[in-house]
Amino acid sequence: MNTQVPAGPVPAAPRADAPDHERRPHRSWWSRHQRDLAPYVFVSPFYVVYALFMIVPIGFALYLSCTEWAGLGPTHWVGLRNYADLLTDSSWWNAVGNTAVYTVVTLLVIIPAALLIAQALNARGLRGRDMFRLAFFLPVVISPIIVSLVFGLVFDGEYGLLNTVLRALFGFGGTSWLTDPWWAQAAVIVLVLWRWTGYLTVFFLAGLQNVPRDLYEAAELDGAGRVRTFVCVTLPVLRPVTAFVAVTVLVHTAQIFDEPFLLTQGGPGESTYSVAMFLYRAGFQRQQLGYASAAGVLLFAAVLVLGQLANRIMGVGRER
Repeated sequence: MNTQVPAGPVPAAPRADAPDHERRPHRSWWSRHQRDLAPYVFVSPFYVVYALFMIVPIGFALYLSCTEWAGLGPTHWVGLRNYADLLTDSSWWNAVGNTAVYTVVTLLVIIPAALLIAQALNARGLRGRDMFRLAFFLPVVISPIIVSLVFGLVFDGEYGLLNTVLRALFGFGGTSWLTDPWWAQAAVIVLVLWRWTGYLTVFFLAGLQNVPRDLYEAAELDGAGRVRTFVCVTLPVLRPVTAFVAVTVLVHTAQIFDEPFLLTQGGPGESTYSVAMFLYRAGFQRQQLGYASAAGVLLFAAVLVLGQLANRIMGVGRER
């Protein structure tokens, strides 16, 4: 049986130089755009995780700061009343003042101390360098509970190690370190410095090891001494590292919680009370989650502004 194909025009084959959509007109939308969209698909998990764990919580905290909510049941919209109440809350201002003291003293002490320790550890011919590095870094990996217990024994007013040493050496040592407001705050600062100086030393040490040797050799040929070389060569090169360390200290001390909570419980009175402890008590002890969220939003804004200010002071980003 013969079948005859009806005569008609034969469709012309697509030209070799024709666009991709003319040569393969039946391709799907994804097939036509996958080359352009594939990079975004590969990086999309980061943006999804960032949105879930950063953008959404921040947005929810902003909403919650304008409500009254105990954690269960419906929320009650109160607008900016939580922020207005914070301005007249003496406990809030005590927490802000104490946190500001922690931040300023830590910035003024811990950065120079960490830089000098890093400079000493970076010296040529130092024996036992790795042992010293481990010794300085060890406090940050120890549990804060253990550290607070040890420091509680050291600063105990009756049988503490510090008072015992003072009695043996100088004949006095009856100071109530953790029950006196001024000394309790000083004890918390000492604990913070002991824990975090070695950790920040690591960053300065990494920065020192990346300083080109040519700069030191040029300074030596110009007759510069050690002090002048440190001021004119080392410090300018370490400016980005110093800015990073300053922001790290600022963020940590603004959110300080473990040290005063475990060592003094915020006392005596509210002399060691921090902003993070204020958030904890308002949110989890008094179930004022809206009030705690308002305090958290103010803390976030303050850290963001101060962090940007620190970068500006250090001159980071001006060369761009």
